[in-house]
Parts: sequence; C-alpha cells; structure tokens
Amino acid sequence: MNELLVKAGYTIISLFVITNYGLLLGGTMARVRAKVQGRVGQPVWQPYIDILKNNFKRTGIYHGVMFYLGPVFRLAGGLGTYLFIPAVYGSVIFSNFSFSGDLLLVMYFIFFGQLGMALGAGQSGHPYSPLGVSRGLAQMTAFEVPFALSVISIAAQYQTLSITELVAVQQGGIFNWIAFTNPLAMIAGMISFLGMSMGNPFSVVIAPQEIPIGPPTEMQSSFLGMLQTNRAIFNGAKLVLFMNLYFGGATHIGVMVIKTFIIYLYTVIIDASFPRFRTDQSIRFFLGIPTLIGIAAVVLQML
Repeated sequence: MNELLVKAGYTIISLFVITNYGLLLGGTMARVRAKVQGRVGQPVWQPYIDILKNNFKRTGIYHGVMFYLGPVFRLAGGLGTYLFIPAVYGSVIFSNFSFSGDLLLVMYFIFFGQLGMALGAGQSGHPYSPLGVSRGLAQMTAFEVPFALSVISIAAQYQTLSITELVAVQQGGIFNWIAFTNPLAMIAGMISFLGMSMGNPFSVVIAPQEIPIGPPTEMQSSFLGMLQTNRAIFNGAKLVLFMNLYFGGATHIGVMVIKTFIIYLYTVIIDASFPRFRTDQSIRFFLGIPTLIGIAAVVLQML
C-alpha cells in the first residue's frame, strides 16, 4: 500500500510537470508561428490565462449528458496516453505506470479521447459539429494506418510492445535509435505524427476560417478549460511517445525537453509552411506514400 501511495505521488508530480511543459510549449510555438508570419504574437504564458479565464466562467447551456462527458473522455485519453509512457527512462518520478501497459494500450487511449470527443460534440445539436467529427475520425483512421504499420515493424524488429523495453534497446548511442535501425518505420511514424498534431496541412478538424463553430465554441467555460488542459497534456504525451519510439527516449529531464522541443518544432515548421488540405486530400495522402513506406518497413522485418 505504501509503495502504491508513493507511486501515485510521483505520478502526480510527473503529471504536473508535463502539464506545465505542454502549456509552455503551446505558448512558445504560437509565438514561433507568429514570428514566421511576421507578427509579434501572444505571450508565452497566454495558455495559462486562457485556462483560468474559461474555468472562472459558467454556462447555462445544456445539450445532454454525453455532451458534457465528451471533454471528460478527451481528458481521460490524454491522461491515459501519458500515464503509461516512461517520460524519463530509469527515473523513479517520471517512469509513471509504464510497467503496467504497452504500446497497444497507449494507442487505444489515443483513439479513446478522439472518439469520446466525437460523441460529445455530436450531441451538441449544431450541424457543424458532426461535420467536424466526421472529418476528424476520417483523418484519424487514415493516419493510424501508417502509424500502426510502423508499430508492427518495430514490434517485429525487437519482439516486444513494451515502450520501456523499446527505449532500453535504444540506449548506448545515437545509432541504436530506431530512427537509424529502422528508418522506414520512423519516416512512416513521423508523417503520421503530423496528422496526429492536426496542424497544417492536416488541420481539417478545426478548419480555421472555414468552420468557426464546433468543440472550441460549443464547449464553453470550464468545459473548454478542460479541453485546453488536455491539449497540453496530450501534446506532451505524444511528443514523449514519439521520442521513446524513434529517438532513444530520455535518461534525463533536460534531454527530454530538448528532444521533444525539436520534434514539436518539426510539426510547427510544416504547419507554418503549408496550406491546409481538403479532407479527401488528407485521407489520400496518408493512405498513399506513408502507408507504402509502412508496408515496406514491415516487409523488411519479415524477410
């Protein structure tokens, strides 16, 4: 019992760190986008202000139980994704519950949050919400294909789905990273990560300047604050996951910050450089070259 309480305490500390790190990353990258576009941009601490503002608001709108469970499911997806990933390999505090789950469980949590949000937004009664939901689930199904193939290739290569074990086999030098031992799997996975991040050219879910009504406006007050908090947690969790899968993980929190910052910067550069795809273009893209690369990665491991 005492060990469980200590582990829970460490997990709370780890969750506090990743939440604040995700919020600061979001504020920093928003400022980077602004600089690329020739604007001054928001302050780095703007995400904190937005969350506090929304949590102090109240709403009298009622759409049904599922509408309010949507943000809860979304937050559960972000928490579940992070809590079963070792944020820092070998760390007592930042190992989380990685010993209790594997890569398949983490992939399930990634989809769980999206599906819960889809069910919640679909009950809002606004015709644009199902439109955003259908776009999101269609694109997610598409980018999950090359990502799943990448995971299958890695699992076949190392005969394990344990994220901790995958990080362990990558220790000892940069050339032990899966990015070098299985570059095709890394390429397929990192292209999928662009869709998972939902920045340009894959921002079809929110579709800025096209569909201004959906979860960001339907979910008001503290519900929006919950979604913003999850965005920080889920964003940090995804960055840590892909760092662990392809780039050797991290044995120190400073290394984790550097690697995840570079991975996030990669998505922001793409976001700031390309216009948005249409939904059909996005789906065709992920089911095209990235899927072929994923298939090639699997085939090479079976030879």
